[in-house]
Amino acid sequence: MADRKSSSGAVAGVKCDTQDSEQKIVSGTDQEEEEKHTCATGDSKRTWEIPSLQELEEVLYSAPRSCRHGDEVWSNLFLGDMSMSRDKFGLWQLGITHVLNASHGKLCCKGSEDSYGTTVKYYGVPANDLPTFDLSPFFYPASEFIHQALSSGGKVFVHCAVGVSRSAALVLAYLMIHHHLGLLSSVRCVQQKRWIFPNRGFLRQLIVLDRKLQDEGLHRERKNHENKSI
Repeated sequence: MADRKSSSGAVAGVKCDTQDSEQKIVSGTDQEEEEKHTCATGDSKRTWEIPSLQELEEVLYSAPRSCRHGDEVWSNLFLGDMSMSRDKFGLWQLGITHVLNASHGKLCCKGSEDSYGTTVKYYGVPANDLPTFDLSPFFYPASEFIHQALSSGGKVFVHCAVGVSRSAALVLAYLMIHHHLGLLSSVRCVQQKRWIFPNRGFLRQLIVLDRKLQDEGLHRERKNHENKSI
């Protein structure tokens, strides 16, 4: 997606200054499809490395820090913060058709199906950004919401308060579930566009999901092999 101008006339794509209230969302570049293909490298492999919590945190710490309000981390899939979620005109400019609020009902990020009018579909996940909060029951429903939106030609904005933990974990789960990326590959894919850092509890839950998806993939391959042998 080409860079767009914000309502203030500033070109989107400049890293934000924490004092600059006019900073807008960062869109993808013309190289988006090539980078997407790079992210997907290894999809066809039967197995992938299941990372430890320490390995994940090392990868997350190693990425450059940024403070943008939003980024297109996958084709037509945007990840950002509550500031961007309130910029209805900015979302309209980007053509957003679906909003997933990973901090639904919280004081700073209250949202509802009426928040964006009838042209935008809304899905709220009432998550707390705490290591003790179990986000895993929302992995599949949130992933399905994103998948259905993108499959129908829509554009999705996923957010929480800051856009690095709760919402990032749900985006990672989507890439793992619907694009068959391992957890490490999903993290590195998103890191190409945005700095993220899900809390330790969410990382542990994503590791469990990673192992579950690999086991399911191996089981399917085994069944397919058996069926072909009959």
